[in-house]
Amino acid sequence: MAEMKPRYSLEEFARRGDAIYEEEIRPRLEADHEGEFVVIDIETGEYEIDAEEITASDRLLARLPDAQIWLRQIGSRFARHFGPHLRPSLRRAG
Repeated sequence: MAEMKPRYSLEEFARRGDAIYEEEIRPRLEADHEGEFVVIDIETGEYEIDAEEITASDRLLARLPDAQIWLRQIGSRFARHFGPHLRPSLRRAG
């Protein structure tokens, strides 16, 4: 499996991810999904929500294998993640 690499700087990831979340996702979902995780493809705006971040990420990657993922915990400013998600068993050794 080829290693996925971010196509954007950390600043651009944050700008795009926050913009999509604040403008499109938060107003519709925050009241009903507080505490759950949303993973967002910063290129398409597609997203998945789940109580488990890996489950949401796996579902998004099943639909968009090349997604550039931004992670947020709904209702929180602190859970964020840059770049592609790989399960620990799929990460390159050493």
